[in-house]
Amino acid sequence: MELIYGIKDRLSLDKVFLFALQQLLAIMAATIAVPAIVGNGLSASAALFGAGVGTAIYLFFTKSSSPVFLGSSFAFIGSMFSAFSGAASLAIGYWGLIIGSVMAAIVYIFISQIVKIFGVAWIDRLMPPVIIGPTVAVIGLSLSGSAITDLTTSNIEGGNSFVALICGLITLFVTIYYSRYGKKIGKLIPFILGILSGYLVALIFAIIGHATDNPSLVIINYSALTKLDFTKLSSYFSVPKFTVAMGGMEGLKGVTGTYLLTIFTAYVPVAFVVFAEHIADHKNLSSIVGVNLLENPGLSRTLFGDGIGVIASTMAGGCPCTTYGESIGCVAITRNASTISIWGCALLCVIFSFFTPLVAFLETIPSCVMGGVCITLYGFISVSGLKMFQKVDLNENSNLFVASVILITGVGGMVIKIGKVEIRTVACALIMGIITNIFLSRKKEKTEKENTENSSEK
Repeated sequence: MELIYGIKDRLSLDKVFLFALQQLLAIMAATIAVPAIVGNGLSASAALFGAGVGTAIYLFFTKSSSPVFLGSSFAFIGSMFSAFSGAASLAIGYWGLIIGSVMAAIVYIFISQIVKIFGVAWIDRLMPPVIIGPTVAVIGLSLSGSAITDLTTSNIEGGNSFVALICGLITLFVTIYYSRYGKKIGKLIPFILGILSGYLVALIFAIIGHATDNPSLVIINYSALTKLDFTKLSSYFSVPKFTVAMGGMEGLKGVTGTYLLTIFTAYVPVAFVVFAEHIADHKNLSSIVGVNLLENPGLSRTLFGDGIGVIASTMAGGCPCTTYGESIGCVAITRNASTISIWGCALLCVIFSFFTPLVAFLETIPSCVMGGVCITLYGFISVSGLKMFQKVDLNENSNLFVASVILITGVGGMVIKIGKVEIRTVACALIMGIITNIFLSRKKEKTEKENTENSSEK
């Protein structure tokens, strides 16, 4: 893909702000969704702060050579629930989140050192294009259901799903239009323009709904803003509720050996699964930016940065961070790979987390509007994956079977639960692909050996 801005390109301050804001809008919904799902006192503002800090750490360790944002990881949601369910109190649960993230980070760091010593050739053999390509496609396809659901979702009870669909589709086609036909800056910020258009249409419907006493036309939920008491300073500026502070020293003292074992079984297996997703994301991003990120800056650096970022993000917001497909899709569509934009997004996350009205306003963006944007984001991820194995010979049965197993396992939504450990769809698809490839490779080698021996005998 021909990039407009390369990884190391410098940008003017106004462009940095716009591109950073676009990245923020692309990753925001998923980043603040994780603490909302887990609950137990975790906040959206702290999650934003943690994601910003985690991304900054990742960029530092990768020498600003990998243009991807790290947001709250959905893969660890089950692990986070385990941290609370196995704890005697919420304070202990908060420390469970932090301890679990440290354990996961150790897995990343350990693997990064193996890669540093032995290189990445073994990974290429273990996960060739016939595996990575369809797995990357599955990353986008597995998210497609949530995008379509959001497309017709009203953020307020009684809202008309058809109105939501109109706003979502307007967002989608405005984004597509500016990405394809936009001039100058418009071509580089299609997501901002798409979201603003969808939000404006939703606002017009809301005004008409209130004026005609027709609540079904109202699909924007302003409760995050209306519940703010602007007579108090905290409604303008507040320090996020950091996980490490909510745990306190009393919570740390309550951690037992049995509880640590629970945390270990909840986090460490998932860390190995997320490692596989880390590989797939960086392979996908490599194909987009035209640089093999597993070699430059190197998988050892990306894993190490991800690991330290996980600890920092969890200490702040309770959520381990991970590379975001939405961010990669944003790079693919805008063709802007400058890591300055990612640095800017990380900084905006940190700044916004302290300003209560800004966080509240971001929460009012209708789900249908984000659904319209996500159709393009997730679609580009899927297509990027398909492009990665377009040169693979699918007339060869072994390749056909490997790709088929991955795609059907992924699109079918396969999830495996082993005790409290949940292996999610993308990881299941990747693992099944690796097993199938190893099985067929051994059969192929055996057949080739027998043919060689028969030829020698003749």
